[in-house]
Amino acid sequence: MGEMDFIQNEVLPSLFEGLGTSILLIIPSAVFGLVIGVAIGVFRVFGNPLTEKLASTYVAIFRGFPLVVQLFIWYFGLPHLGIYFSPYTASIIGFSLCSGAYHSEYVRGALLSIKRGQLLAAQALGFTRTGTIVSVILPQALRRALPGCGNELIYLIKYSSLAYMITCIELTGKGKIIASETFKFTEIFMIIGIFYLVMTTIAGRLLQYVEFRLEIPGFEHYGA
Repeated sequence: MGEMDFIQNEVLPSLFEGLGTSILLIIPSAVFGLVIGVAIGVFRVFGNPLTEKLASTYVAIFRGFPLVVQLFIWYFGLPHLGIYFSPYTASIIGFSLCSGAYHSEYVRGALLSIKRGQLLAAQALGFTRTGTIVSVILPQALRRALPGCGNELIYLIKYSSLAYMITCIELTGKGKIIASETFKFTEIFMIIGIFYLVMTTIAGRLLQYVEFRLEIPGFEHYGA
């Protein structure tokens, strides 16, 4: 009973506080990462040689560097250049840019799956190239990219736990502090694992609902 009281009165309040910070990290990082990913994906498919090369270089760098190394650069490295970010801001930047690189791959693949004839047909009807991409091609591509982008959101939820490495104390950071003080590592981290499991399960359900709402019968597996 004493163990349960300890968890209820000491552990859970602190972990819920860390959970709030985790959510404040995940939501903006997910939004910014998706926006970046869509932009980079479009540049890689429809950009001119220069923008395509720059976008591909961005993806190579941010997919190639381990995320924790990126976070260290943003938080510990940039101050040597006179640039300072708070732990929270550095985490958002790191998560967004890394997530954007992976999103861009899903978006690029989806864009390439759209038949080029649609681009030519829209231009023949008077659409500009940009208007065709934004109004005709991109909505279809985003629908097709949704499962992959949803997968990246699940990954983002889990690797948000790296924020504590640069002193942004979120859910995992709070748990590590409690575990170090009480030496109850197994119990604390099992509870933390359940928190992440619940978050990823909820996110997965929401993504399934969005996919269902956006589904067009007869067009989900075969391009028109």
